[in-house]
Order: sequence, then C-alpha cells, then structure tokens
Amino acid sequence: MTVWNGKHPLILASQSRARQALLSNAGIAFETMPAEIDEREIQRTSGLTAPDEIASLLARQKALWVSMRQAGRIVVGADQTLALGQRLFSKPANRSEAAEQLSALAGNSHELHSAVAVAHHGKIMFETTSMARMTMRRLVPAQIDAYLDQAGAAVTSSVGAYQLEGLGVHLFGHVEGDHFTILGLPLLPLLAFLRGERLLAL
Repeated sequence: MTVWNGKHPLILASQSRARQALLSNAGIAFETMPAEIDEREIQRTSGLTAPDEIASLLARQKALWVSMRQAGRIVVGADQTLALGQRLFSKPANRSEAAEQLSALAGNSHELHSAVAVAHHGKIMFETTSMARMTMRRLVPAQIDAYLDQAGAAVTSSVGAYQLEGLGVHLFGHVEGDHFTILGLPLLPLLAFLRGERLLAL
C-alpha cells in the first residue's frame, strides 16, 4: 500500500536501511540515490562545531547534490551526529574502534541529532533537526566483546557502533526522544511537510 501522491517517487539521498525502512513502512513510494559528497571535508571546511548544525548542513548538502541531478524530483536528505559532551563520533572503521567508542559511551548519556532536508529544483523547501538523549548501561570489557561478537560487521555501519533497532538495544538503560530521531530520520515533521504539499493521501 502506498499513500504517495507525487507524480514520481520521492528520492532518498541515503543508503541507510533504517531510513529506507521508515519510509517504506509509512507507505511512501521512493527510490534511493546516495549523494556523492565528502562529508568529513564539508564538515571541516564549514567551521561548524555544534552537532545539530553539522547534521543540518550535511542533510542539506545531500538533498541538494541529488536535486541538482534529478530535475523536478522531490529529494530527501538526512544526517545524524552523535555527541558525547564536546566529542563528536564518526562511524568506527573496525572492531577496535567500535570497542573504543562503546567503552567511552558506556555509563554515560550522549545525544543523537538527526536532521532532514527536502530539496526540489536545487532549492531547500524544508528542513528540521531533532534530538534524542541516550543513556548507555555501564559495561565491562567482557560485555562489550560479547556484544561485538554477536553484532558482527554491523557495528561499523552506525556511529557509536550500535543500532537500537537491533542488538544495540541491550546496551541501554534509558532513552529520551523520538524513536524516528534515534533511527536517523525525523519522520513526523517530514510527513507533515509532505502532507502540506499535498503529496500524501493520508
């Protein structure tokens, strides 16, 4: 079942399976076209340090990159940053980095900032950012190793080395925030915007 009213499917500028699942479950007809941008270089040259501003910038850049190559299509870009105090995390490159990230996060509260931007004809039509606060359980090295053994290669696909929708849920004691924000896409405000543009049937 689809609730999409657009002439063409929406384009999601992301390879994230979690974001794809959210749109699919909401009945949105979409295609994927990942933006070929250097996120770290854009972040470095922007001079921005606030995690919400970085997420917003990258979401816009992703949406615009695809929009400039897909004239007339509605494009959704999204990004998420993880901040533990003043430290910003990136996706771990390997198991060793994943273990280090989990060790730093264990017993502490960190923030996830998720941004979404919608572009059309190379211009941003809508953008918003939301935040969730995540409190991880205290973990000893043996517990971290056991989690890494079970989770496998998936730990390198997400910042913080966890996926709350999977085995990562076992790492947490408390979560504050919207479930969609945690998964990397502020879905409710996005749906409200699309509804206002008469692109949804519901």
